Amino acid sequence: MKVGVLFSGGKDSTLALHLAEEHGLKVKCLLSIIPETQESYMFHYPNINLVDIQAHIMGFSLIKRKTKGKKEKELEDLKDLLTKAKEKYSVEGIVSGAVKSTYQASRIQKICNDLNLEVFNPLWLKEEEEIFEMLKQRNFRVIISGIHAYPLDKSLLGKDFIKMYEKLKEIKKRIDISLVGEGGEIETFVLDAPLFKKKIEIKEHEIEYKNHAGTFVIKKVELVSK
Repeated sequence: MKVGVLFSGGKDSTLALHLAEEHGLKVKCLLSIIPETQESYMFHYPNINLVDIQAHIMGFSLIKRKTKGKKEKELEDLKDLLTKAKEKYSVEGIVSGAVKSTYQASRIQKICNDLNLEVFNPLWLKEEEEIFEMLKQRNFRVIISGIHAYPLDKSLLGKDFIKMYEKLKEIKKRIDISLVGEGGEIETFVLDAPLFKKKIEIKEHEIEYKNHAGTFVIKKVELVSK
């Protein structure tokens, strides 16, 4: 089956892409919604401008659609994006990296129903530990690009997600957070994965942080041979 993959550059959408390939789905394109504000209810914001580079080093076509991030208007923008994918690449289904967010999954499902597209959520209801192990086994290199919850702090920004996982588990013993960031507590960016033909190396960055909310802003990268 020909599919498009909703892609943000973070660990969940990138892992869902890999699982789609592993299960024999024919990925025809990546689909990225580009929020103009970090207040988006549905879509990933930190370093979303770098999805072009990730798509390029994986060899996938990329379709993008900007959105102002308004709660229901952004769903119309998503529908426009999926319509374009269906028309241009004849996709029959859409892959998403949704884990436990019924808000996200139900809205994607409704739009796909309207467009007569199948939906594949390969991470749906997977346990946090299982997702972590899948990333680790496939040698993903993932950094923490955003934090939005107490008691997460500035020291986590830019750190290797897999190496920091034990620390995050310790934090969860005190405050109930999603270790995979399903509630927006943690956002990530993938620097390397099996489908990447080159690795991404960060050369310049800035950190924006205030009151347990912050972003690791990647300013300049270099592509490195594997």
